[in-house]
Amino acid sequence: MELTNEFHVSVPIDVAWAVLTDLERVAPCMPGAELQEVEGDEYRGIVKVKVGPITAQYKGTAKFIEKDDEHHRAVLLAEGRDTRGQGNASATVTAEAIPDKDGTTVSIVTELTITGKVAQFGRSVMADVSAKMLGEFADRLEADVLSQGAGSEPTGANAESTGEGAVTAEASDSPSVRMIRSTPAEPVDLLGTAGPSILKRVAPLAAILSVVLLLWRRRRRRQPTH
Repeated sequence: MELTNEFHVSVPIDVAWAVLTDLERVAPCMPGAELQEVEGDEYRGIVKVKVGPITAQYKGTAKFIEKDDEHHRAVLLAEGRDTRGQGNASATVTAEAIPDKDGTTVSIVTELTITGKVAQFGRSVMADVSAKMLGEFADRLEADVLSQGAGSEPTGANAESTGEGAVTAEASDSPSVRMIRSTPAEPVDLLGTAGPSILKRVAPLAAILSVVLLLWRRRRRRQPTH
C-alpha cells in the first residue's frame, strides 16, 4: 500500500535536512522505534506496536538507497520481521524537503508491505495511524532536536542525545559495529492512535466475545456444586 504524509518544521531547510538524514538523531523521535546498532551505512533496531493485548516487535534494518543533498531528496529502505515469526514489514520511504516562508515542509511517500496480525486492519487504518505517528514524530523532532540546531549533537562513537529518547553509542565486540544504548521505546498503541477507525472493525468481534463470555458465566453459575 502507498501512504502519503506531510509535516512542517520551523527551521531553515539546510538545518532540517542535515538532521532528517542523520538517522541516529531522529530515531528516538519516531514513536515505537529503538535504534540498537550501526554498521557502516546500515542501521539496526526494533519497532514496537500493540493492538489491545497483542504486542508485536519488528526487528530489522534501515539504510539510504538514495540521498541527494543538493535537491533535498532521499530514499530509505527499511525491512523488519516480527520477532515471534508472525509477520514481516518492509517500506520504501521517499522524503523530499521544500523551503517555505516560515521553515521547511517535508513530504513523505511510503510504499508499505506488511503481513501478519497488524496487516488485518487494512490501508485506511494504517494511513490514519501513519499520519498521527508522523505528526507526533514532527513534534518531537522540532522540540528535542531541531530546536538545538543541526551542529549541536555530532554522531559517531561518542554521540549522545538528551531527552526522553536518550541515545549513546558504544563500542562492540566487532570493530565495524557500534552498539547504541537508548531508552527502551514504548510500543505504539494502534487502538489509541487510530481510535474509531480500528474500533469500528473490532467492535463486532468484541460484541460476540462479550456474549460468549456472558453465556459461559451463566452456565458456570447453573452448574451444581459438589
